[in-house]
Amino acid sequence: MAERVALITGASSGLGAAAARRLASEPGWAIVLVARRAERLDALAAELPGAEPLALDLLSDEAPAAARAHLQEQHGGRLDLLVNNAGVGGRGAFAEGGAEGARRTMALNFDAQLRLTEALLPLLRASAPSAVVNVASTAGRIGRPKAGAYSASKAALAIWSDSLRAEEHANGVHVGTVLPGFIPTEGFPQRELAAKRRTRWMLGTPEEAAEAIYQTGPGRKAERYVPRFYGAVAALRSVAPGLVRRALADQRAEVLATSTRPDA
Repeated sequence: MAERVALITGASSGLGAAAARRLASEPGWAIVLVARRAERLDALAAELPGAEPLALDLLSDEAPAAARAHLQEQHGGRLDLLVNNAGVGGRGAFAEGGAEGARRTMALNFDAQLRLTEALLPLLRASAPSAVVNVASTAGRIGRPKAGAYSASKAALAIWSDSLRAEEHANGVHVGTVLPGFIPTEGFPQRELAAKRRTRWMLGTPEEAAEAIYQTGPGRKAERYVPRFYGAVAALRSVAPGLVRRALADQRAEVLATSTRPDA
């Protein structure tokens, strides 16, 4: 039996897969890879020593109990690290998606994280010192046009992480938060930023995010922005809110202009 056990959601691609590879580079970890796409998980598990696939749809009512049962059956109920990375993006103004669009986004980006953590928290406490890493977003600190539902879901996850960190400290369960900025992945290709030299510098990498996940999990840091300079952008919202609002208004104007161009 491995010395330590981790469960990573959204592990079939992007930041989740990168986090699994980063953790597998450390000795003594068994890694449970969770996502919906079983064939992707099988391929990644075959690549990484100590990794095993667990295909689950986190939106299903049965998923949290299934994850807990797997850990109890395969690892004696041990869980040293939970990485809540699964999530969904999506663009659209509130007038277009409405409350139902926001509800769908919240269901995976926030509600599913809570339900899974609730089911696995007793195992984390019993395995303490242990850690939870919640992958939120810089968008949870600054709302942008046509990303309101996504920003709201990630803001909820980030603030809940702060509360859970304070609550579980005495139980030996550390809670870390990772707040990525623009990182090209399969689900978030960032084609517009990558295509322009003047915006390409804004992009981070999945490997940088994976390192941040490691630092806020086993490394027990409270919070990491990826890339690190996005922390200053988020801080600017507090110290100069008017400046941020003007920048967002300019971005809104650019979005509207783009959406009305004949070639858009």
